[in-house]
Amino acid sequence: MSRFSLVFFACLALAWPATAGAGGSSQLGAITKRAKQLRGLQITDEDEQRLGAAVSERIRERYGVVQDPAIHRYLTLVGTVLAGASSRPDLPWRFVVLDTDGVNALAAPGGYIHITRGALSLIGSEAELAGVLGHEIEHITGKHTMKAIQKSKALQMGADETLAGNSALFSQLVDRASEMVMAGFGRGEELEADRNGVVLAADAGYAPGGLGSFLRTIMERNTGASEKQGLFASHPEMQERLDKLDATIRSKKLDATATLEARFAKHVTYTPVPPGEVAAVAEGSAGLTGGGSGKPAEEEKEPKGEEAPKKKRFGLSALRAPSLGGEKKSAEVTGSGASRGVDREREAKGGANPAAVDVTVSAADLDAFKKEGQLP
Repeated sequence: MSRFSLVFFACLALAWPATAGAGGSSQLGAITKRAKQLRGLQITDEDEQRLGAAVSERIRERYGVVQDPAIHRYLTLVGTVLAGASSRPDLPWRFVVLDTDGVNALAAPGGYIHITRGALSLIGSEAELAGVLGHEIEHITGKHTMKAIQKSKALQMGADETLAGNSALFSQLVDRASEMVMAGFGRGEELEADRNGVVLAADAGYAPGGLGSFLRTIMERNTGASEKQGLFASHPEMQERLDKLDATIRSKKLDATATLEARFAKHVTYTPVPPGEVAAVAEGSAGLTGGGSGKPAEEEKEPKGEEAPKKKRFGLSALRAPSLGGEKKSAEVTGSGASRGVDREREAKGGANPAAVDVTVSAADLDAFKKEGQLP
């Protein structure tokens, strides 16, 4: 069973003495001991999956779930092909279609992938779907949420606390993870998910240009908007992503060719809703239940070089939803959306039924699906 440490930072209200000496050394020792204690919390793969299940439940409560086993079966087949080629094929992967016209895709820890009707309606082929799902899968295999929590200063815990049997600490962790999933990751994580996701899609047999093609479609969707929405908020950053995707395809000589437009069209028949017509959550409506603040994940310290994050976040997961806390929504839109007013992609209204749609895909089903699509 793999284990990894989550480093939780607590605000230590200890003043450093003005002069050195025995007292200063003792205080330094206490600080060092405290830091080591806070680094001791362990989380198993099972805990990560339990966390992901709780985050997924909140996402489903916010947006609702399309109650159609057929679309979930198709999504699960495509997702399972990709997950099987990933670095964590043994996770209990779950693929969920959210019941909203807003364009979004969200990855919760432990193998929970969510994509909206709105996003599916803009996708034109199975290769594009594979590109989107591959990006989200790589957020999970890269443990981006868990690493973001390591860098967060918002989670408080006592020196002797452990996750096992600690419902209060687990609730804090769910709150923070939910906020981070909905707010999106930093520039470095998004570029990593792009880069690894396009390779994953190609390894599974799909044409590697799928993700880039989808991103260009949503750029065009935003062209006529008076205000840039959601993922479309920063075209320079989007163009950077597209350039880097093209560079990855060239440098790694990715030459898979399956696009499977006809098979996608057979299974996905949603019609896109123009951005200005996407129904938004009414002002004053409650967001997801829980104790989170709904603020975006904290910016990490900026590393040097190519992966240094910018002030604005971007990515499929960066289409923020309303507040994750139980408090009522205010008229203010958090983050970069505040200056633009209501962002209908991020604030899109969802369906009323959050029930998960369970489908079973056997090894024989998967083999037949791959054979039909001439996938390796």
